[in-house]
Amino acid sequence: MTNEKCNQLAPQIVDACFHVHNELGPGLLESAHGYALLKEFELRNITAVNQVQIKFFYKGHDTGKYYSIDILVENEIITEIKCADFLHPVYTAQIISYLKLSQKKLGFLVNFHVPLIKDGIKRYVNNL
Repeated sequence: MTNEKCNQLAPQIVDACFHVHNELGPGLLESAHGYALLKEFELRNITAVNQVQIKFFYKGHDTGKYYSIDILVENEIITEIKCADFLHPVYTAQIISYLKLSQKKLGFLVNFHVPLIKDGIKRYVNNL
């Protein structure tokens, strides 16, 4: 996916998060927000897959281990969902690691447990 396509899709992802938060509000589990976000993407004809398993390699060697991305949008944009009182720094480290390990360019860390969703969305870029 080109940078231009990523930049066109990013606002749609943010808008989908806004609509889910507007409909559900804070207070539900991550799984509920994840389901609703997947449905929102489907309604917008955006391909999104839940709990994508990515093989973990270390120095080119298959470790036999996997990590799981909450939602992978258009096979390129990682969306990690949280429902927490605050975004702990480990969540930031998690999405940055996922971007590097999967060699994806763009990711969103979305915390639905906030009064205003604009305060819960963080965008991360992997400079490949």
